[in-house]
Amino acid sequence: MRKTTFLKIIGLILGDIAIIIGTYFLGIILISGDLSDPVFIIIILSVLIKIITYTIFRLYNMLLKHVGATEFIRICLAVFLSNIIIYSLLKIIDYDIDWVMFFYSTPLEALLMTLIRFSRRIYRWVSTRRYFANGTKYINTMIIGAGSAGKFVYEEIQKNDRLHNRVIAFVDDSPKKQYNRLNGIPVLGPITNIPDYIDKYNINEVIIAIANINKLRLSEIIETVSSRSVKIKRLPLMLEEESDDYRKIVDVKIEDLLNRGVIKLDNNGLNQLIRSKSVLVTGGGGSIGSELCHQILSLNPHTLILFDIYENTTYETQIDLEKRIKTERLSTRLVVIIGSVYNYKRLEDIFNQYKPQLVFHAAAYKHVPLMEFNSIEAVRTNIIGTYNVAKIANEYQSEKMILVSSDKAVRPTNVMGATKAICEKIIQYFDTVSITDYAAVRFGNVLGSHGSVIPLFKKQIENGGPVTITHPEITRFFMTITEAVSLILQSAVYAKGGEIFILDMGAPVKIIDLADKMIRLSGLIPNRDIKIEFIGLRPGEKLYEELLLDVSKNIKTANDKIYIEEKKEIINIEKHIEEIKNKIDKIANQEVKEMLYRMESTYNLNYIPE
Repeated sequence: MRKTTFLKIIGLILGDIAIIIGTYFLGIILISGDLSDPVFIIIILSVLIKIITYTIFRLYNMLLKHVGATEFIRICLAVFLSNIIIYSLLKIIDYDIDWVMFFYSTPLEALLMTLIRFSRRIYRWVSTRRYFANGTKYINTMIIGAGSAGKFVYEEIQKNDRLHNRVIAFVDDSPKKQYNRLNGIPVLGPITNIPDYIDKYNINEVIIAIANINKLRLSEIIETVSSRSVKIKRLPLMLEEESDDYRKIVDVKIEDLLNRGVIKLDNNGLNQLIRSKSVLVTGGGGSIGSELCHQILSLNPHTLILFDIYENTTYETQIDLEKRIKTERLSTRLVVIIGSVYNYKRLEDIFNQYKPQLVFHAAAYKHVPLMEFNSIEAVRTNIIGTYNVAKIANEYQSEKMILVSSDKAVRPTNVMGATKAICEKIIQYFDTVSITDYAAVRFGNVLGSHGSVIPLFKKQIENGGPVTITHPEITRFFMTITEAVSLILQSAVYAKGGEIFILDMGAPVKIIDLADKMIRLSGLIPNRDIKIEFIGLRPGEKLYEELLLDVSKNIKTANDKIYIEEKKEIINIEKHIEEIKNKIDKIANQEVKEMLYRMESTYNLNYIPE
């Protein structure tokens, strides 16, 4: 036992002894006035019985900064029961004592014991009121939801010394709750009026506390609140209960704003696809690859092989996966290998040793401006790497190979997009010559991935700005990493060979709107606290990305978020690969682009950003 804990217990015991003796003396003086010798013996006996009873009720093991209604009830029960025991014992030994004394002493003793244990919270409450006058220390806060979750948030604020919030009001859509009070705080409504309440009460922070809210409703509420520049926090959703943040107040992220509801997956199909199989994920340390590994691990593969060239993020992913395997007692064998997909021998050794039945190919260079000036490496990793994986998957007769593609492969204007378009052709070619089922999954940007605008904007906001945007009209399709990976796995279930799956990314998002909301979610005002600057489109960058999700032309799947592009003419990719291998180390950057154009006629080689 730590010294501070020991001293706390001794202090509580001494305080309780003083209260017991004081209340008994007061009761005896008021009721009978008899302070003869037997009274002192009875008081000593009562102190012993009560301290033992209080110990049994664990009144000395309370976390004093977190005491609440449950602890108060325990105190009252312990005092009442101990007095019943003492009164019964005195009757047995035939000592005449008036029961009225206990009638007065019981509530007084319970009250004083409660005051001692609640003193820390009482002090914080009093000190909070003292600082409210100048309005500098505490944060004017509004809680959305006047139910059990809202009450939990309020109590957490009162108990937690690190939360300097002053709860001004609750807001709820229920007419039964509106214009009443919860914990003495007024309940306002409806939620659509929140912007007005924020202005009226000078609110600096809003906490969303609704227990059974779904993702779609959550995003609607955040959209309403984010019209004002306030910090927004929330309780985790019921779906997130298993996370480490469950029952904690967490920051709202931009992902919460863009969620489009729960994705329906074919869980039986996913289990049949992955359970007890050997699965290889290339690029397993990247944003998409690491999430693929986590979701695949949940489906109990026999072996999960994580393959990546970058050791830092690969190691981080390895640690996370090993922790899950241990804590969840999973039987999956985890294999982590460092290497490059353009190293054919390295890949062949992996296939020879582990015989992967399923291959998810996420390894690729994807940064558009960087690849414009490093096209040789883009071709080597993206094209040769994909060809190597596809060829070896054919040789070892893997069941399926799924390529992670990009919306930039559609009418590409940059090297990265052109290489991805050729990767899709590689997949479709091998599907015609192999028993392995090959398919590609095409989607747009994922929120929070390495090199994406979300981490960049976040860092720029933390540094005080400016937030830099290439063009005021630039738009992109966005999807959360979790959502994208779930749909990749679902596409793998549907894959019969040669498909290009297209994910429904929803409506495109203007990057300036994204920046505006991120600034406001931080409690700041765009172009006052944080400036937004336009720096011009970068080489190869489009204003608008394309997915070609034409419902009338594309084939619909059983999942309303997944479509299949109509098959195009299949070309023999071998001659292109041979040309690349012969020229890749002998030609300059511009010549590489010209070679890509000969291989992919839709590539706009001379594209100039507007």
